[in-house]
Amino acid sequence: MKESRIVFNHVWKKFHRGQLHDSLRDLIPAMVRNLAAPRNPAELHEGDFWAVRDLSFEVMPGETLGIIGPNGSGKSTTLKLLTRILAPTRGACQARGRVGTLIEVAAGFHGDLTGGENVFLQGAIMGMRLEDIRRKFDEIVEFAGIADAIGTPVKHYSSGMNARLGFSIAAHMEPDVLIIDEVLAVGDLSFQERAFGRIRDLARSGIPVVIVSHQLDRIAELCTDAILLNRGEVAARGTPDDVVAAYVSNHDAAKVVSSTGVVHLDRATLIGGGVVQSGGHFAVRIDGRLSESLPSDVEPIHLRFRSLQSGNVLFTSGTRRLGVDLSVPGPFAVTAEFQANVPAGSYVLEVSAHDVASHRDIATGPSTLLRVTDAGTFVGTVQLNARMARIEG
Repeated sequence: MKESRIVFNHVWKKFHRGQLHDSLRDLIPAMVRNLAAPRNPAELHEGDFWAVRDLSFEVMPGETLGIIGPNGSGKSTTLKLLTRILAPTRGACQARGRVGTLIEVAAGFHGDLTGGENVFLQGAIMGMRLEDIRRKFDEIVEFAGIADAIGTPVKHYSSGMNARLGFSIAAHMEPDVLIIDEVLAVGDLSFQERAFGRIRDLARSGIPVVIVSHQLDRIAELCTDAILLNRGEVAARGTPDDVVAAYVSNHDAAKVVSSTGVVHLDRATLIGGGVVQSGGHFAVRIDGRLSESLPSDVEPIHLRFRSLQSGNVLFTSGTRRLGVDLSVPGPFAVTAEFQANVPAGSYVLEVSAHDVASHRDIATGPSTLLRVTDAGTFVGTVQLNARMARIEG
């Protein structure tokens, strides 16, 4: 187990935007051209593009690497390289040990077989031994919550039942290496929590894990390290908090329509760390500078508090509403204090300069990631800091 690890060593992967030869007249000349002019696989030719560019990372036992990025950034290609569905154009990659995958969890089901029969079929496809499947059969069925339907052909299952059973089979493997792709939202809400708990247990069991997901709050909670990909290249690398914040900042930067060049937002730092209990207080320090006097309709610091789980903005404010005057050119530093009256989860505090008249950002600053822990005193979407006391007499 100590030798099990995941290695990516300067990996490049090239694809070709090929033409469709739908007639023999087109196909034969194309084949002749390819034979007459052999290609160097390390070079780009017309129609070629790099899906992954010089990607390197290593995941050791006990480490969990999160890979995030927009659609088309190379995440799926990276997973296919890791699982040997694809071979790299350059470089080398390998996953040492028995590899378990949580990818397309119900893809191997046969519709005419019962749920129980598919447990053995899918387990065998995933590399589980027959004795292991038999030993874990009851546990798999119980976790999926479909005991009453286990003797029914899966073609009569709902999509949610298929997903729950597929996830349960995959999650009960005993791999040396675990690779997870976008399966953190299977089934209904109650099953999602159980599924996430199972993945969390696997990730903390001491094996190397790679997770690809758009659920940034889950990445922030599960992973020890993270990589942000953009067009096949590493755009950011570091702690999950820093990389998620970089992703959110880069995503918002694309929305900026102009920049006055007047406001420069350099740093946003959470005072006392990035973890607070629900209902508790936290503060952020923002450093920047003004190169000249501000136009009257520009708010130099505009704050948005966004949930990573839903993507919704929960709170906005800024220097105008909070009564801070930043009209004098030169460097500035301000602090803003908040009370985290929100449920447990991951949140981003976004910093920008805002044009009040047009309701648009004119410059963006660094974002900070805040993790709110469970106070254990309520369930809901808003923390009301309830207090209760017994009346004596």
